[in-house]
Amino acid sequence: MIKQFFSSAFLLMAGIFSFSSCATVKEYQKSKLNDADMALHSRKCQKTEMNFHGYREGSAGANGGKTGGGCGCN
Repeated sequence: MIKQFFSSAFLLMAGIFSFSSCATVKEYQKSKLNDADMALHSRKCQKTEMNFHGYREGSAGANGGKTGGGCGCN
């Protein structure tokens, strides 16, 4: 009986603590989610990775805007 009471009390407390952490986000607060500071990795890092990928692929002249192939000739 006591074991069942403590088990029920523990589940109740776990439920209260887990649901109390949920909060509604207002519309004006959602605009901050699109900030560059919220990105997982920076644009500069992503651009460099795309440049390496294009260079290794060899079918395109990377992302420098040049129209030559991946061999380095323009």
